[in-house]
Amino acid sequence: MQKILVANRGEIALRVMRSAREMGIKTVAVYSAADRNALHVRYADEAVYIGEAPSNQSYLVGDKIIAACRQTGAEGIHPGYGFLSENAAFARQVRQAGLILIGPSPEAMEVMGNKLSAKAAAMKYNIPMVPGTEEAITDVNEAKNRAVEVGFPILIKAAAGGGGKGMRIVDSVADFEEQMQLAVSEATSAFGDGSVFIERYVSSPKHIEIQILGDTHGNIIHLFERDCSVQRRHQKVIEEAPSATLTPQIREAMGKCAVDVARAVNYTGAGTVEFIMDAQLNFYFLEMNTRLQVEHPVTEMITGIDLVKEQIQIARGEAISFKQEDLKIIGHAVELRVYAEDPANNFLPDIGTLQTYITPKGPGIRVDDGFEQGMEIPIYYDPMIAKLVAYGKDRAEAIARMTRAIDEYQITGITTTLGFGKFVMQHEAFKSGNFDTHFVKKYFTPEVLQADDEDEARIAALLMQQLLSAAKTTVDNVAGDESDWVKKRRVM
Repeated sequence: MQKILVANRGEIALRVMRSAREMGIKTVAVYSAADRNALHVRYADEAVYIGEAPSNQSYLVGDKIIAACRQTGAEGIHPGYGFLSENAAFARQVRQAGLILIGPSPEAMEVMGNKLSAKAAAMKYNIPMVPGTEEAITDVNEAKNRAVEVGFPILIKAAAGGGGKGMRIVDSVADFEEQMQLAVSEATSAFGDGSVFIERYVSSPKHIEIQILGDTHGNIIHLFERDCSVQRRHQKVIEEAPSATLTPQIREAMGKCAVDVARAVNYTGAGTVEFIMDAQLNFYFLEMNTRLQVEHPVTEMITGIDLVKEQIQIARGEAISFKQEDLKIIGHAVELRVYAEDPANNFLPDIGTLQTYITPKGPGIRVDDGFEQGMEIPIYYDPMIAKLVAYGKDRAEAIARMTRAIDEYQITGITTTLGFGKFVMQHEAFKSGNFDTHFVKKYFTPEVLQADDEDEARIAALLMQQLLSAAKTTVDNVAGDESDWVKKRRVM
């Protein structure tokens, strides 16, 4: 491949293009009406307009993506994450067009895109599973009986879903029927598929995921774990690598399980196998994401591996450029997703203009973003502005650098998750590693950010008072000096 089209936007489009440029590969950007002046459009070697701002008229239209490849001569497509990145029908369309998708096969996407078929594939290798049903259930009475067998509390989950949609926690049999109907309705609305299944609810879970790579030569390796337990609305906000909880023995066992899950579908490219871990450090297979993850930079920081370059080389038919025994964890990395969201208002998205936008710099800091000062945050897409990554020789240094970087990051015009990120970095539960996916529910309230704002305002007022006082003293001294000088002149 000498030219690739990046079928995405914003920070991930730029991130892919930069690695491609280092490899001597030309890049093509696609853009909607909302992204005419976006940074990824300016950075690419070529850019093609593909439609109006709504994603279902632009970034989600496979025909337009393939037409842009034809127009520019691009041989491969990197889908990034989101949009068409896990769409098996689009993957087939790319294959039929004689183009290369920089990602897994459509068959692997289909199996792993459904939680039930993914569980079935993983069971071939005896991967640990949360007790529950192995098939979709639609009959309420049958589901209720199975829930009693599994034991409450239970979790009702959409088979085709993700992001917390179609998911309900049920504490007692009395609430089951209503919650199942709500889950089916939400799953149907979100995914066009009302299939749900039941699992025992794991209380106080950690969300641990393993990064894997597979090539067309049968090699599959893992690149250790990421802890993604700090979440809001079942979606990640802060991730780190490695986990502060895993022992070397558990890490090895989870890595082997992740490789086996990938092997079950002859996986090629970059993927992530996700697990939940209970308070006793028992881990269970959750799902597989058949794409690059938002949080991939923390893995890159601790391994020194450029995952995008590996994806492109694998898509070219090359073997993975290293072996499992070549990998080792070096240092620690933490990532904060900087969202245009208001943490004090249930993390609801915010829109507006970046009146001030100054990124942090210095040792161990990486910022993957797609905006600059003066640009607007569009309402049509995910509200993530940037991924702020801090790396250190150990976890304490990574946290300290992240805290410093948050203080240096200047954004005005919109509300962001920066203040929330600093709250997490300074919280004892996070610093000790003794936290789980309920961190926000357990520890965070809007008042903690308001208190920080009041403290900052108080400090600013004190500093201003001191500056004014110092300035007045200087003026008085100068005035006194002038008076003495005038007196001496008069004597002369």
